Amino acid sequence: MMFDVQPTLELLFEQLGLNASESDIDQFIREHQLAAGVELHQASFWTEAQREFLHSHWDKDDEWAIVIDTLNEQLHEDVGGMNFSG
Repeated sequence: MMFDVQPTLELLFEQLGLNASESDIDQFIREHQLAAGVELHQASFWTEAQREFLHSHWDKDDEWAIVIDTLNEQLHEDVGGMNFSG
């Protein structure tokens, strides 16, 4: 069945069974940053069902792919020398 509504990050989080409020999504993204070489669907924090959803829709390049790509970018945003320590 096709969606009448363009998928959003909130809808994606609902599909994945996660809390989908703006603050919950922001917190999830802050707490689940991925290393540069880790693909989104390979992240260790997904369940098998979540991983399958992300991977299958990414591969199909369907209406979810844009939102999944957005989440992927946000989970990799700390990569690239932005963390200054010491």
